[in-house]
Parts: sequence; C-alpha cells; structure tokens
Amino acid sequence: MLEENVDTQAPVTGPGSVADGGVSIRGLELDIVSGKGRKEILRGISLDAPEGSITGVAGESGSGKTMTGMTVCGLQPKHAHMRGHIWFKGIDLLQLSPRELNKHRGVDIAMVFQDPTASLHPMLTIERQMTDHMRFHLGCNKKEARAKAIELLEEVKVPHASEALDKYPHQFSGGQLQRIAIASALAANPSVLIADEPTTALDVTVQAGILRLLRQLCDHHRLAIILVTHDLGVMSSLADTIAVLRYGEVVEYGERQQIICKPEHRYTRDLIESLPQHRPPLTKVKVEDKPQKNGDENGTVTQGAQEDD
Repeated sequence: MLEENVDTQAPVTGPGSVADGGVSIRGLELDIVSGKGRKEILRGISLDAPEGSITGVAGESGSGKTMTGMTVCGLQPKHAHMRGHIWFKGIDLLQLSPRELNKHRGVDIAMVFQDPTASLHPMLTIERQMTDHMRFHLGCNKKEARAKAIELLEEVKVPHASEALDKYPHQFSGGQLQRIAIASALAANPSVLIADEPTTALDVTVQAGILRLLRQLCDHHRLAIILVTHDLGVMSSLADTIAVLRYGEVVEYGERQQIICKPEHRYTRDLIESLPQHRPPLTKVKVEDKPQKNGDENGTVTQGAQEDD
C-alpha cells in the first residue's frame, strides 16, 4: 500500500486546454458491469496529448494504460460505463453516439496495436487492407488510393513499397508488419495516433527503428501521439511528457526529465529502479538522414540499436 499522495494530475480545464489537433482527458472514469458486479478500471484519469508531441502513458499490467487509449478511440468494452470528458477539437467524444464517433475513429483518431499480426487480415493483400480504408474514408478511387498507399509505405521505410502492396502479411517480418500497420493508421491523415505497446512484440534491435519512426512522424505531421507502454526506458528516450498510472489512477504526471530524473512518487521510483542498469535514461531519439542498404534510416537511440529486419 502506497502511503504517498502526490497530487500530480493535469489541471482540470475545459475543451480549450490543448491545441485543436490534440486531446484532453479530464476526470475519465470507467467501470465494467458484469454478473459478478461492478469493477472500477479507470479512476479519474486527467492528461493532455498536444499536437506535435508524444505523451507517454506508463504503468504495469492492469494499471489502466491500455484501457485509457482504447477509450479515446471509442473501443472500450461493450458493458463499460464511463464518466468524465475526452475533448477533441472542442467536442466531448464521450457524448457522441456510436454513429457520430465512427466519423472520427480511424479518420481523426487512429490506433496502432501491440501485435501487427493480429491487426492485419492474413487472407488479404496489403493493398486491399490499406486502400479499402482510404476509399471508404477519403472517397478516392482505386488508382488514387494505391498511389497514396505507396507513398505511405515509402514514408515508413517499407522496402520496395509498390511490390509490398501485392504481398500478404505472412511475407513480412514483425518489424516491417508494424511499419505497415502504422502506415495504415495514417491513411486517413489523423491528427491523433494512439500507439499501444508498439514495440513490445518486437526484437530489441527492431524496436529502435520503430521508435525513430514514431518520433519522425510526430515531428513531420504534427501528430498528437499517445504512447502506451510499461517500459520507462522507452519513455526516457521518446516521450515529451509522461503520465504514470497505477490501479486506474494517475500517480505522477509531468515533463519527461522531471519524471525520469526527479520522480516524486514511490511507485514511479520503483519503475525506474527496475530498469536494467545498462539502459541510460534520457537518451533522446535522434534521426539522421543516412540511408541504409535496406532502405531504412540510421539514428541514435537508447542502447544504440540498429534495425535489421
């Protein structure tokens, strides 16, 4: 039982608390009701995800970090009861009907899941999965959709983008699949991207390339990225601000350097102290335009890892 009670929640403000392209979560509560009763999952979550910034949501399994991201995207469990506010462009997403929310989900707000093999259909080509999405949301024709798909795959550094569209998911490595999943999420030009443990299922050498890519996309497109992960080592090299969750509550929230170097809550200190000693904190991801033989880019990242998929 933690004895500390550090009040580090984001200030409770209205819909104008972040720029139009970002998201403000205020007092978010979520309960799941079943035959066994009511279970509290989220208990008053408040945080900001501004555009052009990566907001980290960290915590152990069961802390509520993934449920927070899923709720922003409107993917909470069927029998969930929610209270609070999720402000996006002056609209409270929690007040929208399912039909109204569908106009934003996948268009303004997109999500990348932990396991790319589970988020891509194994029996459909990459072209089919990317272009159907664009033709539905953007109203473009088949030729325009294919051209945009190639452009997106090139941006996320998938080698031989035109040929990749004709392949199936099983023909790619895990790192390449995650890049394709990110490209698909960007197909409709969202302003908010939720990345739920995007590197957990990948080898550590492949993780570095995905982290560089997220930073690059955030800076280039002015995306508001919500990065959900249990790994504060990843946060220390990528996130601009960090919210630490435990038992569905924000126990600490602030700038990256403050959270990593001067944590106020004992739970945050425990998470940091559990990191392997050889992972230096605060090694900011740097992107250098140096092409590699596989078409990827080299950059400096925690542990100096290079992607080899």
